[in-house]
Amino acid sequence: MTAASQSTRFSRPRFAVLVFAGVYPLVTGLLYLVLPFTEDWTLWQRTLVVVPLVVIAMVWLLIPMVQRVFRAFLNPVVR
Repeated sequence: MTAASQSTRFSRPRFAVLVFAGVYPLVTGLLYLVLPFTEDWTLWQRTLVVVPLVVIAMVWLLIPMVQRVFRAFLNPVVR
């Protein structure tokens, strides 16, 4: 069987682990950046600032990078 004819299958568990590994430091870092400027704000107000930044970073940076860099890991060959 040649490499071109091998069947692959997208691994959702592997993708979830990689996205978690990227989102956790992203959210933590953003919270550390936002906290000094929002000390008197309530939790929902801080979240309203952080969540759009996280979503933008995930859609245009994190997820495309994970899919490109870890393509072989995310799409293992089906045996």
